[in-house]
Amino acid sequence: MISSHVLNHQLKQEIRVRLKEFDYQVIEDKSLRHAAVVLAVVERDDKPRHAAILLTRRPKTIGRHSGQFALPGGKVDSGETTIQAALRELHEELGVKVDSEQVLGRLDDYPTRSQFRISPIVVWLGSNCILAPCPDEVALVFRIPFEELDSEAIPIFEPGIEPDRPILCSQFPTLGRRMYSPTASIIYQFREVAIRGKSTRVFQYDQPRFAWK
Repeated sequence: MISSHVLNHQLKQEIRVRLKEFDYQVIEDKSLRHAAVVLAVVERDDKPRHAAILLTRRPKTIGRHSGQFALPGGKVDSGETTIQAALRELHEELGVKVDSEQVLGRLDDYPTRSQFRISPIVVWLGSNCILAPCPDEVALVFRIPFEELDSEAIPIFEPGIEPDRPILCSQFPTLGRRMYSPTASIIYQFREVAIRGKSTRVFQYDQPRFAWK
């Protein structure tokens, strides 16, 4: 496990090493549309020098997945790499521009009921991070502390439509309500791999019906 949740060079290197050692899996199914999301490691706004990840809530006026919790991200455009798409979406949604040197690694592709394969990219933003959320795409921004990510209170499992595919969800005090997969599964795998150094897979966990469209 990571030695602490303090946002410093040691934490950055520990996460980078964990991700480098992780044998992430890529889904080759070409029938799925490709999307990339960012797990951005930043400083907590309520506790200086302590780590968190960024999470957004989508506006209720947006067409797809309105009002849901989400990681910054979107479709991979033609001619883009996964990393290029992830960093572009981070800039478009939150006004943060970084280069590929700040990328620490990636996690497994996650297949969704809405026919996407989501590629999660882990990015180090550190303490010098000024956010400028785009109101058309982001209603709220949260910083989920590593202490909450590392809690034994997550994950939570709810019954799915298939007995062997439960729905993975999490309830973080910062949010005050449950967050569901696919975002919850991706964040859980980040906890397991980047913070705890495990090789936990999450593709087998289902999503609730409201996330299927």
